[in-house]
Amino acid sequence: MEKSNIAKFTLPLLMISMLAACGEEEVAKKEEKYAIPVETTTVMQGNVSSFYSTTATLEAPQEANVVSRISGLIESLAVEEGDRVQKGQVLAVIDAKRQQYDLDRSEAEVKIIEQELNRLKKMGNKEFISADSMAKLEYNLQAAIAKKDLAELQVRESRVLSPISGVVAKRYVKAGNMAKEFGDLFYIVNQDELHGIVHLPEQQLASLRLGQEAQVFSNQQSKNAIHAKVLRISPIVDPQSGTFKVTLAVPNQEARLKAGMFTRVELKYDTHENVITVPYSALINQDNRQALYVIDGTNANRREVEIGYREGDSVEVIAGINPGEQVVTRGQQNLKDQSLVEVITPLDLASAKN
Repeated sequence: MEKSNIAKFTLPLLMISMLAACGEEEVAKKEEKYAIPVETTTVMQGNVSSFYSTTATLEAPQEANVVSRISGLIESLAVEEGDRVQKGQVLAVIDAKRQQYDLDRSEAEVKIIEQELNRLKKMGNKEFISADSMAKLEYNLQAAIAKKDLAELQVRESRVLSPISGVVAKRYVKAGNMAKEFGDLFYIVNQDELHGIVHLPEQQLASLRLGQEAQVFSNQQSKNAIHAKVLRISPIVDPQSGTFKVTLAVPNQEARLKAGMFTRVELKYDTHENVITVPYSALINQDNRQALYVIDGTNANRREVEIGYREGDSVEVIAGINPGEQVVTRGQQNLKDQSLVEVITPLDLASAKN
């Protein structure tokens, strides 16, 4: 009786364990059957630089507020906002009839005094001419000539000229308006080269030098860098903010940047040449340790690495990998050490979608 009871309990347990073993074998077979698709790249050698990221405000080193030197009615405007002008180019013409009348009168006064002096000098009897009278006439002549020159200058200043080469950024008046003496007419700015104003912490002072390279980006998302250089370094530190001023020379021949823009700047500190590099996106950060998945046949082996400088999407690998090896760049989040993988290319993905 006892033996039959033991058999009743033993037989079902034996069958359950056999079924479980079969299930585990099937799961194992399924896991071995399906490989995880990944994309890879070859480990290369190259140059990687270290950068300090900050922001900068752009300024135009050459700018001018063009003012009227005389008062009068604006007869015509020769330029508009956005026009490129050259130094000495006519921007506007102011009615100068009043100034021309003053010039004509001054020229007449000069001629009268010159004629009187010539008449007295030609007189044969010099004792009838006092030295004081001659000296007074000569002084009057000098004053008249100065007055004439001033009137001539005012006539010339009726033609408003550009003091610098650049672009007309603002026009403050219209044709037919009354221009006041020293009133604003135009604002001209030269943006062929801009200055980027950067304020850095005092700890960075020892790392900077004149001519040091920098990269300027028009916005936070932009990847198109404009290469600039350190033009000036302030010798003093602001005691309130603990920063010092750095001026960058930013070329802008293509007019991609504008004065007043807020830009992102990366100052190049150092460059490691001919080092092992991988895409930054290939790294896996687990427990504050960086790792890569390296292709070994049909498997991906997890390998911890030590990284150095990072430049854009390229990062220096100091130890843990060798040039020429294949590392996973996409799909590594689904991997474990020794995972079975299938290496695919972007062309394979495109053909699969089609």
